[in-house]
Parts: sequence; structure tokens; C-alpha cells
Amino acid sequence: MGWSIPILRVAGIQLRIHITFVLLIAWIGFAYYTRGGSSAAVGGVLFILLLFACVVLHEFGHALAGKAFGINTPDITLLPIGGVARLERIPDEPVQELVIAVAGPAVTALIAMGAFIGGGSWDFPLSTKNSIPDLLFTMNVMLLLFNMLPAFPMDGGRVLRALLATRMSYARATQVAATVGQGFAFIFGFVGLLWNPFLIFIALFVYIGATQEAALAQMKDVSRRFPVSSAMVRDFRTLAADATLEEAVDALLATSQHDFPVVDATGNVAGLLTRHDLIAALRKNDPTLQVGDVMRRDIPTVTTGTRFEDAFRIMQESDCPAVPVLDRMKRLVGLLTPENVTELMMVQSAMPQRRLL
Repeated sequence: MGWSIPILRVAGIQLRIHITFVLLIAWIGFAYYTRGGSSAAVGGVLFILLLFACVVLHEFGHALAGKAFGINTPDITLLPIGGVARLERIPDEPVQELVIAVAGPAVTALIAMGAFIGGGSWDFPLSTKNSIPDLLFTMNVMLLLFNMLPAFPMDGGRVLRALLATRMSYARATQVAATVGQGFAFIFGFVGLLWNPFLIFIALFVYIGATQEAALAQMKDVSRRFPVSSAMVRDFRTLAADATLEEAVDALLATSQHDFPVVDATGNVAGLLTRHDLIAALRKNDPTLQVGDVMRRDIPTVTTGTRFEDAFRIMQESDCPAVPVLDRMKRLVGLLTPENVTELMMVQSAMPQRRLL
């Protein structure tokens, strides 16, 4: 996720903080300081640390549930509206998504229950006089109620989609759930205008999250019906492993490509040079570097007959921005990128009665 800062890695999962979450921390700290000075600021710091820990544990609940179904979680990003555990792929069955979606709130509920048994109360807003159980109980109750709203990207939206998907297609269920989420976004925005401007900020995140989920579901629905050859790029440039970075820059500027398959002397795929990796290599200002020194190795490949759905899953799991496409003779004949998926969706929507070959 863009604008996020990596902080540490736990059990193979990269924890990130979105820049907007940092702004939220600063806002909370300032609010506590203006309310009661440095002593209140200490309580604010405690609140922030507890909030951070609770959200991380919540997201690890999702990650562990996904792991039980063979779905890894590359990273977790903390946002002002909570956290986002990025799964390698969308669960295949509605029941799996339901279990993964409720796992996070279940962890939150357990924390709140433990805090209540330890002496929690319903006091809100929080103050520096609250005990740690009070803080934990109140925060987790609020997190639980907010996360279970049936709106993407909150867990309640995923629960709603999973339940709907048991009675209708996955794409239709996502569209319905996304529409509900967008409705909540408008409600948040309206209430924010009248009461708390921060709700407008939350409304923006909810609306964008719902829109992205709908687009992703449509992408997956289309990908099930076509082979890779339906949308792969056939006119593309390759780079030799011994090419200079200057040659790579010329190719980048002369074409609309962002990523270039790298081939060895025999014409076989040796790796992939991404625009990001190229720019990073140029910053080193090392004239001896060649394309083969900075390319990504051991990248996945697919064939022209591979189902689009399988190729899309491979792209997600490998976090690879482009996947080379080979024919039956193992020759490089195409390149598959996320833009291809989007274009296929657009064409399919414009010609719903025609079958792409």
C-alpha cells in the first residue's frame, strides 16, 4: 500500500504504518496535551500504544485464520480506520472468507472480555484517570462495533459479502456489499459535516475501499472465463541480461512499458526488470551495473493456455508487477500486467454478448 512506512517484521509478516495513521497519532497526542498538559500527554501515549497493540493483534487474527486455509499474509498496514491484512489471494469459498473476516473481531472481543473481567468500565471519552483495563475495554468495544459495520473495507463488509455469496455469485455479492459500504461512506461524510470533520476522512477511506473491492471482484469474475492469451501484451520490448542501464533507460523512455522481461543468450527468460528497480539502480551511480545485476530473478511464468484466474493468483502471490507468457515451446510470446486485466474488463463490459478469443 502506498504512503506506508515499514516498521518491523513479525512471523514473516511485514508491519507497516500508513502516513495517515501517524497523523492520527499526532492529533491524539496534541489533543491530550491541550487538555491536561504533559501528564495528560503521558496518558495519551499509553492510549496510542494500547491502540496500536490491539489493532495489530486484531489483524493477526485475520492472518492466522488465512494461514489455516493456506493463504499467507505478506503485510499488515495500520490505517486511521483500523488495519488491513493483505492476503495473498481472496479465499475460494464464502465460508473461508467468513471465518477469516470474523477472526479479527473475535480477537478484539476476547481482549475486551479479558479487560472487562480485569475491571473495565464503559467510561468514554477516555481520561488519564482510566486504568489499563478501562482503556483496553473501551477501545476494543469501540473497535469491535466500528469494524462490524457492513461496509468495506471493515470486517463487517466482508462478512456481509461472504453471507451473500452463499446465495449469489461472488461478483454480485461484492457489488451489493460495496454499494452498502458506499452508502455508509455518505452517511459518515454527512455526519462529519455536521459534527466531527474527522468522519469525513473516514468516509473517504470507506468509499475508496468499497470501490476497490468491487473492482477486484469484477476482475476475478472476468479472469475465470478467459485464458491468458485473451489479454496479454504481444508487442513488447525485452532486454538482454548484459545490457547497460542506459539501454534500459532508453527502452523505458521509448515505450509505454514499465517492466521488461530479461532474456539470456539463448532467448530464455532470465528475469524481469521493473521500473522501480531500474530507478533504484540508477541512484547508485555505478556505471558497471548491468540489467542482469538488478533484475528480479526466479520470477513466475505462465503459458498462453493458463486460465486468467490462475495467472492473476500467481501475480498476487508473487507480488510481481508483470508475468512473462510462454507458448508450448517455452518461447516468450507475451507479457501479462494488471493493466491487461483492467482493459479486458472494460472490453468485456462494453461487449457483454461477445466472447473474446
